[in-house]
Amino acid sequence: MSFLGELQSRKIAVVGAGITGAAIAKYLINRGIIPIILDDKSKTIEGIESQSSFDEEGLDLAIVSPGWNENHPIIQKLRATNTELISEIDFAWRVKLEVAPLQKWVSLTGTNGKTTSVQMLDSIFGAAGIKGISCGNVGVTVIQALSANEPYDFLALELSSFQIEWSSEARYVACAILNIAEDHIDWHGSFDSYANSKMRLLSYSDLAVLNADDVEVVNRSSSWRGKKVFYSLATPEPGELGLVEEILVDRAFIADPAHAQLLAELSDIKPAVPHNVSNALAAAGLARAIGISHEDIKVGLATFVLDHHRIESVLEKDGITWVNDSKATNPHAAIASILSQEKVVWIAGGLAKGASMEELVRRATPRLQAVVLIGEDRELIHSALREFAPNIPVKVIEESKSPAELMKQVVAECRKFARAGDVVLLAPACASMDQFTSYAERGELFAKAVLEVAGA
Repeated sequence: MSFLGELQSRKIAVVGAGITGAAIAKYLINRGIIPIILDDKSKTIEGIESQSSFDEEGLDLAIVSPGWNENHPIIQKLRATNTELISEIDFAWRVKLEVAPLQKWVSLTGTNGKTTSVQMLDSIFGAAGIKGISCGNVGVTVIQALSANEPYDFLALELSSFQIEWSSEARYVACAILNIAEDHIDWHGSFDSYANSKMRLLSYSDLAVLNADDVEVVNRSSSWRGKKVFYSLATPEPGELGLVEEILVDRAFIADPAHAQLLAELSDIKPAVPHNVSNALAAAGLARAIGISHEDIKVGLATFVLDHHRIESVLEKDGITWVNDSKATNPHAAIASILSQEKVVWIAGGLAKGASMEELVRRATPRLQAVVLIGEDRELIHSALREFAPNIPVKVIEESKSPAELMKQVVAECRKFARAGDVVLLAPACASMDQFTSYAERGELFAKAVLEVAGA
């Protein structure tokens, strides 16, 4: 019997009632399968109430949403009762083998730049007239993309370390690994565990597009024997992608690697800051891996518009530029953002997720004019500033009545520091959930406060 046929007779649990779990539950319900929904919080999906526990016997399969740790009591109990556990990615893969056997998957991961890179690939799909979509950790879930009314020929999966950690069945025509730096250490337990989860993606891919500028990616991929295509911001060797003056070039996916083929010009990449150009090379590499032409890649990159809350210019007034990079939720993202500017009044702080801040501050110091700190782990950054940048002015905002008022305070303090030629940059290096509902709310309230306070 097929996998989908077997589901009809199995007792199934969906672990997690968030966006991914809800999508899986709805897919099952639409097929006449009523799952048990397990979650710590009380939620209702299609009339089914989630529950925080279950009977000891009888569950056959549990589909696990991203972010559920092996040590969680629900997961431990499922293992103890010999319930088969699979990730939402592997569940979608099993479904794909039956409903869309010719559909091809590519994947992309990294500490930073994942969403931008996979959305660039989405834009390239559009330019090439290809029926493809980005999904997974961005936009729609994989099961939603898979069950679209008009089937896609390609899915481009943005994958977090959580999703890769739980998955072992899905296979990819090509994958890209952008970078590896400290993030989610609180969940993985160590940097090595986090990095290893990212690199596991190689085991399920036929070809890998790898960032030669990232030491961790280069070193950790050295033992993998699959086909590797490296990209960098340097002049590429044969078999690589890279940058030659103002041009992004391909020396990997061409008949004669002694020559180079134009992928795009720097003017096509907006903004053409180093990490965004690197993202474009990764997207171009995946596109070439599935046969998309150089011409279509150039059009796709030139027409791509960067997502909100990622290096987003909010206001330019009195020679001061206000930039929202609220999506810079870890030190690696924040340093890329800071180094893309010359003189920065930096807004930082929030939930550090176990990451250290010393290296970030040490590298950022030459660009910093002043710092405004917020959030639960602000002292981690303040401590690093005292050590590596003791002469840089710092304002710590302790408490506020509301998230909106907090951002007004932040902008008011930044106005005191900023001078013509400065960039006031929200690049927090931390997650947002201590004071905001999401990085998006943090960015939106910042932009609103800038227009109200600094734009008045």
